Amino acid sequence: MVTPILKRVAALGCAMLLSACVEEAAAPSQPRAVPGDSLEGQARSACASAVRAETGNPDVRVQRSSFSEAGTEVILQVGPTGTWRCIGYRDGTTAGIQSLTDEGTL
Repeated sequence: MVTPILKRVAALGCAMLLSACVEEAAAPSQPRAVPGDSLEGQARSACASAVRAETGNPDVRVQRSSFSEAGTEVILQVGPTGTWRCIGYRDGTTAGIQSLTDEGTL
């Protein structure tokens, strides 16, 4: 037969285990970014804006991106012939904006 004290001890143990799970789930150490999530999307948008400003050409389209915690590499098509590269960071800044097109052949 189960005594009332044993029931309370079991209930207390279950409550402690459940509260530990909730605390861990509620307090992640850092947001985890994965390809396709909003951090990559923000990097793509920031790079598109930066390349538009750099080139003065509004016809900028993202071709592809490669997510990294250190910075997302974004490859963009500018106009009909230009290909550009940009690194977008999680704080919204960009760097390494450069043309990948051999301008000697244009």
